[in-house]
Amino acid sequence: MILKDENTIVCRCEDITLAEIRDAIERGYTEFEELKRYLRVGMGPCQGRTCTPIIRRELAKYLGKSPADIKIPTKRPPIVNVLLGAIDAGREK
Repeated sequence: MILKDENTIVCRCEDITLAEIRDAIERGYTEFEELKRYLRVGMGPCQGRTCTPIIRRELAKYLGKSPADIKIPTKRPPIVNVLLGAIDAGREK
């Protein structure tokens, strides 16, 4: 899938558009981990499940590489959402 509309929201959790991603890449953020820290992509509730493949393709296109050559970002806990009720249930009262 090739995205052409610069206003397309790539990272739904952080509301980051394709234009913002391309601009950051042009500014020199050419590794996923850098983009993650600069734009917060991949750090929302979905942990990058939606935006990671798209961002990897954009980086690959810019760098002249295959998307498979773009390192997948590090996942840090929580990898799954935790309900506040589950936390509260374990609390001493």
